[in-house]
Amino acid sequence: MAVVRLLATLLAGFTLHCAAAPFAVQVGEARIGLDAPSGFSDTTFTASPRLQELSESLTPASNRILLFALSDADLRRFTLGDQLDLRRYMIAVTPRGMERDRLTEGSFKKFIGESLGGLGAPAAEQDVVKYLDSRPAGTTNLLGELRRDPDVVSLLQGARTKGPGFFERSKYMLSSTTLMLLRGKAVSLSVYTQYDDPADLEWIRATTARWIDDLKRLNSR
Repeated sequence: MAVVRLLATLLAGFTLHCAAAPFAVQVGEARIGLDAPSGFSDTTFTASPRLQELSESLTPASNRILLFALSDADLRRFTLGDQLDLRRYMIAVTPRGMERDRLTEGSFKKFIGESLGGLGAPAAEQDVVKYLDSRPAGTTNLLGELRRDPDVVSLLQGARTKGPGFFERSKYMLSSTTLMLLRGKAVSLSVYTQYDDPADLEWIRATTARWIDDLKRLNSR
């Protein structure tokens, strides 16, 4: 049993090393470079039905999943057969119906309006917990704007959870939704974290900004 556990640990280390490397995906005629932020690794290479089910629960079937990343600690737990913590995770998708389209900044702006136009105004209340307690459980609420450029729009959202589920381990969840124009293709990034204290808010802001900058740099070559 100890030998099996040792082999599993070595395999987990090898898996994390492979999963952490940048990779390319084909979207229409374009090859888009992807990578997860430091401390996270893509899981799509595992072909795990369980992880596929988890990732598919985060996005409509009309989107194709390009990357579903767990923390390195959670990916190690998965490889060893242990229970996942799922405190933080992220996903990158692209609309299936637009894969063959090459978007200009104008058509990308139209896509943003169609995708995000119904979210309403950001919350005036700055206290995240106080605001989410005033909102119905299970609804995603706009908290603010993180970035707006011709090729990137990023929003911060929050929710008070309904109760135990795949991902809910806390009463509050934060998420960022980012729409990016990469090599003429629309890519949507989502970052999720439980909210226990203001450090989680700072984490999701910094991680989202870093992921945007990393992907822009990766696809500018």
